[in-house]
This record gives sequence, structure tokens and C-alpha cells, in this order.
Amino acid sequence: MRITIDDIRSAAAALTGQVIHTPSIESRVLSELCGTDIVLKLENLQVTGSFKPRGAYIKLISLSDKERKAGVVAASAGNHAQGVAYHAKRLGIPATIYMPAATPFTKVARTEALGARVVLEGETLTEARQSAMRRVDDGMIFVHPYDDELVVTGQGTVGLEFLTDVPDLAAMIVPIGGGGILAGSAIAAKAIKPALDIIGVEAAAYPSMSQALRGAKPGGGGATIADGIAVKEPGEVTRPIINELVSDILIVDESAMERAVQVYLEQQRLVVEGAGAAGLAAVMENPERFRGKKTGIVVTGGNIDSRILSSILMRGLVREGRLVRFRIHIDDAPGVLSKVSGLIGTCGGNIIEVYHQRLFRDVPIRQAEVDVVIETLDVDHVREIMEALTTAGFGVRLLGDTSLDTDR
Repeated sequence: MRITIDDIRSAAAALTGQVIHTPSIESRVLSELCGTDIVLKLENLQVTGSFKPRGAYIKLISLSDKERKAGVVAASAGNHAQGVAYHAKRLGIPATIYMPAATPFTKVARTEALGARVVLEGETLTEARQSAMRRVDDGMIFVHPYDDELVVTGQGTVGLEFLTDVPDLAAMIVPIGGGGILAGSAIAAKAIKPALDIIGVEAAAYPSMSQALRGAKPGGGGATIADGIAVKEPGEVTRPIINELVSDILIVDESAMERAVQVYLEQQRLVVEGAGAAGLAAVMENPERFRGKKTGIVVTGGNIDSRILSSILMRGLVREGRLVRFRIHIDDAPGVLSKVSGLIGTCGGNIIEVYHQRLFRDVPIRQAEVDVVIETLDVDHVREIMEALTTAGFGVRLLGDTSLDTDR
């Protein structure tokens, strides 16, 4: 099967009323930040919080009555699991999802709440998939997250909608894991606008599609906030499509994706997962590449763990000098700590935590070290507080990773 624009248009018709035609919005704040015209395709607002239900539905409705009765099986630790579970329940198809044993409980609970049976097996997603594939011998149908023509066709409706809603796009950016949404969207978008610049984005820890297209052995590994695109084995179906239609693949690291998640929340008021933020990260890291172009970014999902989101936001405050930790040397005498806190308060700093240390050998007797976590406005505000403390005779050092010159 060679996927065509007509196939994707047929999929779009089949998906009417089954998924959301997600909005495409122009973002003034991100446009000003990036120096280009940014339009966002908000698949984070899709049912189950990602684009995955599109391809899952097209695959599931292709099954015969016998196949539906036998049920479907999939392997996923997140969005694909929920996409399959959501539509399988609606269509009355039994669904079993294999997940790695260490999958967070919240993801398991969400998938079970959608009606699927979850089996925790294996240490990695690859091992979970191997277990899932054994169920195919029992007659169940395996629903692959990306390496299936029907799934790719369904995901391609994202690009079709985007170019239909915003026909004057000059560039479209799509994150890559296995390549399903990029391949399908590229087919649709290039058929509508052949001159469109289509760019994929991979996480630096998992550049498997880039490696495969260069003829290298694909792989990857390590922790990443972009678990939705943490794929070691890019699709065989998607690879030639991407090779033919995609202009470039950009690589973004963890800090860039963290910053993009933070920018989406603070500037655009959108909750976006790490993989979903990869497109914005690529634009922020490569501003000249997109300057002067009307650039469409597919926000592929918003399913981010609340603890990870909290950590990203706090780390962002530290990077921007809005949350700092000082180590201050003081005399161990009544009233001195009060004087320190008074100086910080007079400068407008908000003390969050205080840790008072006087027992270790490297602290002279009758002296103490005080570690103080302070909420500040910006880097200049940090310098102002440090200067006030130094002028008052206190030795002060900024702890943690910072670009400030803090030797006092």
C-alpha cells in the first residue's frame, strides 16, 4: 500500500465525530519570542491528550468481525496505549495493553479507566512489545504505534487539517519517534503544498531516525522528558516516506525541551509534554532557520506527569535566576540571622527555606553557615541582594549551577 492524499482524506472523513478537529492558533507571544510567525496545531487538546487516537481508530475500523471478536493487543507506556484503549472500548473490541513493569501507576490507571486490560511485563518497552507479539499467536491483532500503513494514514490527518486551516504555512515542524505522524502529515501537506518545508525533530538521546537515514545503526538510550519520542527502532514503513518528503531533521537536547515546556505553560498557558514541546524547542534553538517564515508547530501531546512538570518549572526558575540558594557565613550570635533576613527582605527577596549549620569541622567555632533559598525577580536582583549582604560584611556564595560571577 502506497499511502496517498486520497487515503488520508478518506481517513479524515472516517474520523469525523470520532476525534477532535483540533484548533490551529496563531501565537503572538511565541512569535515575538522566536522572531517568526508561529502557528500551533494543538493535538494536546485531542481526546486522551495526544494525536494517537487518530491512527488507532483507522486501524481498528479496518478489522473484520472475527478480528474484532478476537481482540487487539498493543505495547505502550503512554499515549498509544490510551488511544487504542479509548477507541477499542467504543467499538466493543477487547484490548490488552502490555506496559513495562516500571510504568508509572498514573499511566496504568488512565489506560485501565479507558477499558483496556493492562499487563505489566518486562523492564523495557521492547520487552513489553515482545510479550505483546506472543499474543498474536492466540489470534489477537497487534496494533503498532507507528509502523503500520493504516496508522500512518490516520496520523496524516493532522497535517491535512493543519494545511487546510492554515494554507499559507511556509514550514511545518513535527516531532519524530517512530515517525508515524511525521510521515503521514508529510504526505498530506506536500500533496496540498509541494513547496512546504517539512522538518522533523528528535530528542538528542534518541536520534534513531536520523541515524537510520544516514545508514548508521539506529538506537538511543537514557532518561528523557520526551518519552513520547524515545524510540530506538524507527519505522520501516515511515522511513522511506520521511527520506523522500522531509527537508531536515533537527536534534534538541533535554534542556531545550525543558525550557519549551516551561515557555508553553508560562507564556502560552498550555500544558505540553516533553515530546510535544520538541517542535518549539527546535525553533528556539534555531531562530535563523525559521526567521521570516510562517511556521506551523504540531503540539503532539499534553500528557505530562505532574511531578515532572513541577520539577521542570522549578528548574526553570533556577536557570533564570528567579530561585537561588546562597551560602552565607555569619557570626554565631543572637540577632545576626535576623539581620541577614532583614537585608534580604529590604532588597525584596522572599526567603523560602533556611538551613543553619554550625557543627561540621570546616565551620569555625562561634561561626555558622546559613544556606538560604530565596525567590528573586531576575539575575540583576540576585546581584543586588548579594551586594547588600557583602557590603554588610557577610561572606556570601551562590550555590548551584549558575553563570553569575559570584566570587565575593
